[in-house]
Amino acid sequence: MNKKIHVLYIDDEDNNLQSFRATLRKDFKIFTAIDAEEGLRIAQKEEIHVCIADQRMPGMSGTEFFEQMVKINPDPVRILLTGYSDIASVIDAINKGEVYRFIDKPWNIEQIKNSIKNGAEIYFMRKELKDTTVKVKKLHSEMNQFVYSLSHELRGPLMSISGVSKLAKMEITDPHTLEYFDMIDTATTKLDDFIYKMLDFYRSTKIDNKITKIIFEDILNQQLEAYRLKFDLSHFKINVQVNQDHKFMSDDAKIRVILNNLFGNAVQFQKQEPGDKWINLTIDVTKTEAVITIEDNGIGIDDKYKTDVFNLFTRATQKNVGTGIGLYMVKEAVEQMGGTIELESVFNEGTTMKVILPSMV
Repeated sequence: MNKKIHVLYIDDEDNNLQSFRATLRKDFKIFTAIDAEEGLRIAQKEEIHVCIADQRMPGMSGTEFFEQMVKINPDPVRILLTGYSDIASVIDAINKGEVYRFIDKPWNIEQIKNSIKNGAEIYFMRKELKDTTVKVKKLHSEMNQFVYSLSHELRGPLMSISGVSKLAKMEITDPHTLEYFDMIDTATTKLDDFIYKMLDFYRSTKIDNKITKIIFEDILNQQLEAYRLKFDLSHFKINVQVNQDHKFMSDDAKIRVILNNLFGNAVQFQKQEPGDKWINLTIDVTKTEAVITIEDNGIGIDDKYKTDVFNLFTRATQKNVGTGIGLYMVKEAVEQMGGTIELESVFNEGTTMKVILPSMV
């Protein structure tokens, strides 16, 4: 420990203060006080790492001093000097968290030195943890601003490119040139979808729950409208049923992440051959929970992939769609809301995903 340890010692006997200072001044930076009141003034003004107080002092005892000190400066590690007859007060102070340890009288210098060094280690570790926590909170806030700013700055130019492309296609008749603009549209759509995925990833894994009243029918109506713009659903039979007679409290953004990814998978991982294609989406809400079930008759998931599909960047198919983060985001969002997710799938027959979320009242 490179920094010199600052020690405050309170004792009503001046000889003890002088002896303490003379013995330990080479090892530590020493502050002394003849009574509790003076000790509190020093603790409020100076940076103190370890504070040692005698239990038996006139006016205010050592434990009473620590009670007052915690109110103005809780950071220093506190050590109590006491005789055996004071043990009940010591135990009470330790139980209240006011005292790190006690040293019985008469104390020896090596015992005091070791106690100070050990106490200072705790002080600096706590300070480092506190500083780290502050930095993490600051970083978290900055990341929130960065992610949303980045999405805005990226999506703005993308929408401009897409708009110009659509205008150009209205004026061009050459099929080869139109093909190039189709390629531009495909690329911009793919990038825009990836930006949305990154935002969803951040919402589901990094942002704390924001609890609001959930009306599932309203959410589904909004999301289904977005799905029809994003996907070609003309070949799908989509059955939606919401049974909600109870108030439900949860995180709206995370629920949308869950629905978006599960519904998107049901669409994208369908069979290519002709035939009926269907998706059933059911939400049942009770007083305590909501059960979201999405069924499809798509390509299904092979048994060998079932244990890994919720891992980051894992794909359960060679089909060139998806980023490998969708089900990971679903799992993270579900777990952050205290829920569970169940998977049932038969390869080449279909998949059922069931999400159970508690009402977060």
